[in-house]
Amino acid sequence: MSRTRLVALDVDGTLMSYDGVISADVRAAVADLVAAGVHVVLATGRSIHSATEVAQDLGLTEGWVVGSNGAVTARLDPSADGGYDVVHAVTFDPAPALRTIALEIPDVLFAVEDLRVGFRVSRPFPDGELTGEQRVEPFEQLLATPATRVVIRNPGGTPEEFHELVERVGLHQVSYAVGWSAWLDLTPAGVSKASALEEVRRELGVEPFETLAVGDGENDVEMLRWAACGVAMGHALERVRLAADEVTGTIDDDGAVAVLRRALA
Repeated sequence: MSRTRLVALDVDGTLMSYDGVISADVRAAVADLVAAGVHVVLATGRSIHSATEVAQDLGLTEGWVVGSNGAVTARLDPSADGGYDVVHAVTFDPAPALRTIALEIPDVLFAVEDLRVGFRVSRPFPDGELTGEQRVEPFEQLLATPATRVVIRNPGGTPEEFHELVERVGLHQVSYAVGWSAWLDLTPAGVSKASALEEVRRELGVEPFETLAVGDGENDVEMLRWAACGVAMGHALERVRLAADEVTGTIDDDGAVAVLRRALA
């Protein structure tokens, strides 16, 4: 592989275990990349306030972070409020999609991202599933303002049911990704981690062949295809692994470490 100058990294299931732990080996590999002058960019479905907290925990105090599956891009800045400035945010009208889903699954939970704060929700989500503040609002009020990201959660459902729902009703003017649980993320149409990373790449003056990406979720597919070298985690679904150029170990094996170390070679 040619010299890597930009490494795009998913967080949950890639750098961080599902119980919220980032290993010492991952931390050391990220620190060594930064020391070598490589641009390390977290690209995650997390809201930007949570994504930047992970970046800071990893020792990243400068550079870029992509949150909300590409809808929000921030520049890390220790002197800014919260340690970052939001540089770009793309919104969409959530009303048509949310009305459609509410008709299909009346008891589903909705959360509309409140940038830098948390979420406005139809009802409280299960503990630990959302970061930041949760403010309960009437359903019609959730539809009233443009959103960067909407989360739909069906605690009693399955990911397969969400896939079937999307196929059945169609979701127009939005991008979507189904999570490991019965969790559906909606973002503006045409927006993905890849679209945001392309803007970051251009801003940094990095050539397309100097990019590497590592991820494990359905929301990483576009990013893995975008990078000159896309690496899927070993536990990723088949669709994600097929989108990648190669597959590394699982999160239990700290599979990302070998890829990051190779990027230093």
